[in-house]
Amino acid sequence: MMTSNGVLLHEFYTAFAKADADRMSACYHSEVVFTDPAFGELKGRDVEMMWRMLIKRSKGNLKITFRNVHADEKNGTVDWIAEYVYGGTGRKVVNTIHASFEFMDGKIIRHNDQFDLWAWTRQALGWKGFLLGWTPFMKAKIQKQTNKLLKAFKEKN
Repeated sequence: MMTSNGVLLHEFYTAFAKADADRMSACYHSEVVFTDPAFGELKGRDVEMMWRMLIKRSKGNLKITFRNVHADEKNGTVDWIAEYVYGGTGRKVVNTIHASFEFMDGKIIRHNDQFDLWAWTRQALGWKGFLLGWTPFMKAKIQKQTNKLLKAFKEKN
């Protein structure tokens, strides 16, 4: 039998697979904190806007699969895979992610996505990612670029 938080995680990733940002957002607490290697740390509405931006930028070419959903009253984990074409280069990316969660008031209050940034940069950026993708310089550059895109998206929406 699945816990209510396990059901919540299923709802979140099912909505993601259907590109339903509204339903994804409904799974988050208003004070959510999100972290990952590409964006760094985002809080509150910025988390919702990030998913909206990523879904919109994918132009319907985003495949999300998930498995290994585990959750109790306080914490949860999910393994998920995102398949898409990276807009900056047109290269196909298959990103394998391990997500961990904390829950409060029946919502996700903390969401941490972990993935191999070097593996991602090799796929998305080709030889530049192979040479530099493991460096702190490249991580900082990626976070600066993704947050710049998010800021521009928020200003338009």
